[in-house]
Amino acid sequence: MDKAELQRLENYLRRLFSNPSMRVVARPRKKDSAEVYIGEEFIGVLFLDDEDGDRSFNFQMAILAEDLAG
Repeated sequence: MDKAELQRLENYLRRLFSNPSMRVVARPRKKDSAEVYIGEEFIGVLFLDDEDGDRSFNFQMAILAEDLAG
């Protein structure tokens, strides 16, 4: 993923979740994924799926049981 694609993904997520503080950040040494943050808090990873010329992205976010307690 290049810088322009990361920016397009960030803009899409900001619109989708109505949250201008979402950020998509390139991962060091990884070209097929990016980290997603809300403000300074890491919330998940976007993975590139580029099989058979069908380019798509998968967003993976873990929710810990301890996060649900409060």
